[in-house]
Amino acid sequence: MGRSSECVKVVVRCRPLNSDEKRDKREMIVDMDWQTGGVTLHAGSKASTDPPKSFAFDAVFPPDSRQDDLYQQTAAPIIENVFEGYNGTIFAYGQTGTGKTFTMEGVNEPPELRGIIPRAFHHIFDLIDSRGGQTTEFLVRASYLEIYNEEVRDLLSRQVVNKLDLKEDPSTGVYVKDLTSYVVRSVRECDKLRHFGAENRHVGATKMNADSSRSHSIYTITVEQCETDARGEAHIRQGKLNLVDLAGSERQAKTEATGERLKEATKINLSLSALGNCISALVDGKSKHVPYRDSKLTRLLQDSLGGNTKTVMVANMGPADWNYDETISTLRYANRAKNIQNKPKINEDPKDAMLREFQEEIARLREKLQGRPGGGGGG
Repeated sequence: MGRSSECVKVVVRCRPLNSDEKRDKREMIVDMDWQTGGVTLHAGSKASTDPPKSFAFDAVFPPDSRQDDLYQQTAAPIIENVFEGYNGTIFAYGQTGTGKTFTMEGVNEPPELRGIIPRAFHHIFDLIDSRGGQTTEFLVRASYLEIYNEEVRDLLSRQVVNKLDLKEDPSTGVYVKDLTSYVVRSVRECDKLRHFGAENRHVGATKMNADSSRSHSIYTITVEQCETDARGEAHIRQGKLNLVDLAGSERQAKTEATGERLKEATKINLSLSALGNCISALVDGKSKHVPYRDSKLTRLLQDSLGGNTKTVMVANMGPADWNYDETISTLRYANRAKNIQNKPKINEDPKDAMLREFQEEIARLREKLQGRPGGGGGG
């Protein structure tokens, strides 16, 4: 029986004018209608007489939107899906300096400014507290990686500089060989890993962003749950949540990047271009081949775009007239992405479930204690 398809959910968020734009008296060229999900982009009074460009998305978040509003409408349903056994991906896309990391990470204090990732931690353990019990067990694992200059690095490793290889398994898909994965038991442990990984992540200053992400990062949380039915049989479901903060697309004329920063920007733009090519191939209805292998980023997101995952894309953009070209590019990119068809399914009794290994080990130890190493004999 075929799996039902669903489209990638795409929302658009616009940041406020920044201090430089206010000082330079830049014009706001973005209008948003939160009731309809509409975005209208104007060319600006000084630019041209081009007519406004209009787009429609699943939801829009204007400059005065709150972090909690964004989370509840976009991320919260994905977390609930993960607990049902689905894979979920939430990723932020946009030009450099448009607020992607603020959307995904936010700031720790005050709490209302926290982003999607720390809010997801709280949501996950709140659900475990409310759903766990005598017949339901949970196991949560976390990993954190970055793609820097087309090299995959483990942000939770003591040897972050080590390059890791991508492998493919017929049953589980693309994975990172030797990537560190920690069992986490609380929000505090998740946050500790996030802070440790963030310290290892590559950031650097450009003219457009003092703390520009120079790599793509993926924080993955795997939630395993085992439910024991009335007959004593165990049923395991596993959901995987990918929280993706993409580095921003850059124009050298604006960032004034040179040397190492320019090399980084070139690699960032190439991988984002590969992502755009995959999106185009998925939605044009003609392509028989989707070029996932053109970059490490697209290989790792392969299941999130056209595969077994429920996916939300948060397209971030700036409101000012001087970013018209970048903003129209982001809107067109996002407009294509909303036509991608995924086929998510519940992951039941997965072969790589760690809970299964733990249960088998407990059963072996119990047999030894009972004096039945082979499973037979008297007790």
